[in-house]
Amino acid sequence: MLCGFGLITVPSMFFHETELSGLFIIDPELIEDERGFFSCVFRADEFARIGLNGNLRQNNIAFNAHRGTLRGMHFQKQPYEQAKLTRCTRGAIYDVVIDLRPGSPTRYRWAGVELSSDNCRMLYIPQGFAHGYQTLTDNTEVFYQASEYYHPESAGGLKWNDPAFDIRWPLPVTVMNERDANYPLLESDKLHHREPER
Repeated sequence: MLCGFGLITVPSMFFHETELSGLFIIDPELIEDERGFFSCVFRADEFARIGLNGNLRQNNIAFNAHRGTLRGMHFQKQPYEQAKLTRCTRGAIYDVVIDLRPGSPTRYRWAGVELSSDNCRMLYIPQGFAHGYQTLTDNTEVFYQASEYYHPESAGGLKWNDPAFDIRWPLPVTVMNERDANYPLLESDKLHHREPER
């Protein structure tokens, strides 16, 4: 689970740094009126001001029909590592990351947070992390931005249920593609190359 170590406020966004350095939960400010609400969910200059990579070059969307669907744990190796900004625009997910950064005091530790269309939360994931998520509802849609373009030759993954990490997924897995199911355990191949699910 994630716990906030610090709070940074920028116009319309509240950044909560977690126990994994550089990993932030972001709560956008909702400006509400009789029509509903308006919110700023990304400003490159404000991300850069607090030291985050605001150069998000590629936007992706993933639709998941069934509750319990699991995607992950994906990463890209240097020099194509990706920082990501994830949000759930429909339904709800349990978003999970693993710190893979060499020399990091939290290397191989994981953290997870619920993102949903109701809570409007986002997760900023720095470069050097593996990322995946499990859907908590049917018909879930996830939108995420990445700082580097998808590069198949640098793509890799780690096994979602590797005992080295002991990730506590909230639901039994109902749907997973073959590639994600067959990623190796950490001990057998620490940074195995394999094309992740698109």
